[in-house]
Amino acid sequence: MTDPQIPVDLLQWGLALLPIAVLMVLMVALRWTAPQAGAFGMFAAAGISLLAFRTPLETLAVGGAKGVWDALFILYVVWPALLLYQVTDQAGGYEALRRGITRFSNNELFVVLALGWVFSSFLQGIAGFGTPIAVVAPLLVAFGVRPIYAVAIPIIAHVWAKFFGTLAVGWLATLQVVDLADEAEVAFQTGLLLIIPVVLGGFTVVWMYGRGPALRHAWPLVLIIAAIHGGGQAVMTLVDPVLSTFIPATLALLALYPLSRWKRYADLPDTITDRPAMRTVRAHGAVEAAAPMSFAMSFLPYILLTGLTIGALVIEPLNAVLGRFSVGLPFPEATTGYGVVRAAAEPYSPIAPLTHPGTFLILTSVVTWMIYRARGYYAAQALPEGGEAGERSVMRALLADAIPASVPVIAFLAMAQIMNHSGQNDVLALGIAAVAPAMAFAFLSGSIGALGAFMTSSSTSSNVLFSDLQHSVAELKSLPEAGIIAAQSAGGAIGNAIAPANVVLGASTAGIAGQEGAIIRKTLPWTIIAVVLTGAATVLLVWVFP
Repeated sequence: MTDPQIPVDLLQWGLALLPIAVLMVLMVALRWTAPQAGAFGMFAAAGISLLAFRTPLETLAVGGAKGVWDALFILYVVWPALLLYQVTDQAGGYEALRRGITRFSNNELFVVLALGWVFSSFLQGIAGFGTPIAVVAPLLVAFGVRPIYAVAIPIIAHVWAKFFGTLAVGWLATLQVVDLADEAEVAFQTGLLLIIPVVLGGFTVVWMYGRGPALRHAWPLVLIIAAIHGGGQAVMTLVDPVLSTFIPATLALLALYPLSRWKRYADLPDTITDRPAMRTVRAHGAVEAAAPMSFAMSFLPYILLTGLTIGALVIEPLNAVLGRFSVGLPFPEATTGYGVVRAAAEPYSPIAPLTHPGTFLILTSVVTWMIYRARGYYAAQALPEGGEAGERSVMRALLADAIPASVPVIAFLAMAQIMNHSGQNDVLALGIAAVAPAMAFAFLSGSIGALGAFMTSSSTSSNVLFSDLQHSVAELKSLPEAGIIAAQSAGGAIGNAIAPANVVLGASTAGIAGQEGAIIRKTLPWTIIAVVLTGAATVLLVWVFP
């Protein structure tokens, strides 16, 4: 907790908010690229820390170094995900996928929902760390979705699974930070609040695809999937929070087959003529040349990735063995002139590489490349004159995409830790608590969680930053801990929809690096609505369960 010496007034609160406001203005309003805005935001946070928050250079160095270390979690998904993309794309896999998915269903909207909502949520249930965005965005692009929508759709649609996903890593981290009187009640109320982004996410995907006519066509499908996702997760929190996302996400994936046989969704109605998310005109009976490979072979990477991830994470004895090896760095205690203290850590935030999604992506990429190379797909796809095939072209394209994507991720995470170590984060949260009456704070508690996720690109990190503070304020204002911590957790999940590092990851794999601001302009309105609805639901929760 923050020492009382740090001033919590309007000036200090405004200065603490300034780096975040600058970042949003640069990316959304002025359309700066992520590397430009990220670097500017990082230096703004550092300058304010030095000038207004009495932060020594040593503390800035510790915070910045921790941010770089935090970025490795995300970069260990970015690089392998881009590798898998290049391995598949340069063998002609995405073209084969596009044609195979088209044959799976004549209903284009059904496929977009299946990939963008159901499959991305399933991947979040088992992998996380940005894997759903990195995998699904290029799949949607291959299917004909405009790249900006191809990134925005999975970002929005899978956030309901962020907190209890990856086998409840966010929930388990929260239990390490806060001593909860009734863990089961907190988990259940969090599950209830997360129904909001489930339903809102599904309907938003449909709206993005085809506006009102699409909503009239797809509403039964959305409600069925939302009941499986949201209702299933809420119920499963009472049974086993660790599996509360994985099981309903899997059930929803399995439900796609019988739902695809429903006559209502056999074809896309002719009434849906305006399709903003799509870049192609629907073809009726068009004849295409032979695909570079079979659909089954093009889907091989995703079968491998799913099998490896489930095997390593769900099989408990295997997970325990693989998780024993971890790597972390020691960091000393860091303080400021206002008495803000960040304890020494040895090690700080260790990485277990053998259970990290990046490892599964690398293994999938290597096996896929070996099979595709043996079957001659790279040679067949090489340019007739002077083209490269195999590992040289894959690695060249990987470096061209991954290096520019890495810079903003490091800048964003360094900025987040600089703000944390200087006390700016504490001032933001305490400032809201100081001026808000009890019920107003309950309404705003989810926005604090969303703020943490925006800064760290992680619902887990958001809860590590703010759960203890939220718990303390709840006690001071005589609010029930279950509702407030649930709001923090749900807000932390929702905030990932505008988290810059997630947007950078999606833009990189969709081939639109530099258009991160355009993506945030799609996801920001949804985030605001979701936070407001979550705030209203939190007020209802603390009133019903005092």
